[in-house]
Amino acid sequence: MIKEVSGDILLTETEMTAHGVAPNDHMDQGLALELRKRWPAMYKDFRHFHKTTHPKPGQLWFWGGPEGTRIANLFTQEEGPKKGGHPGEATVSNVSHCLKELRKLIEEENVSSIALPKLATGVGRLDWDEVKPLIEQHLGDLGVDVVVYSEYHAGVKAEEGLK
Repeated sequence: MIKEVSGDILLTETEMTAHGVAPNDHMDQGLALELRKRWPAMYKDFRHFHKTTHPKPGQLWFWGGPEGTRIANLFTQEEGPKKGGHPGEATVSNVSHCLKELRKLIEEENVSSIALPKLATGVGRLDWDEVKPLIEQHLGDLGVDVVVYSEYHAGVKAEEGLK
């Protein structure tokens, strides 16, 4: 079941949170920055992962942290045009590939609920009307709670309606 809510995704009670990034992302904007601030070890591990595996757009990197924190970093965006530059834009193809990978991860990890922002529509610059159908296509029939934070309100806990 997919449910759109308004609130602060950092206050989610879902088992996993997913968000979009680029390979070699500095996580210095938007939700990525907030996750980096909250879990600096995730960013350190992300940098190590990038240096050792050289991920490509369309893939994902999963991080498990303290107290059961689980974050899926989806490579929805192209790598920035130069080292140290801002990430490139997201593509519909990258988002689709990431969501296929996310579906596999959700099934492998037996996740019963996941929170997502309006994936790839901020820094990634995609239109929500292009992304929303992909989320429905790839995650809609999973039988898990998929909570999409369509409006951000800092410090406001959303009514997620989890099973």
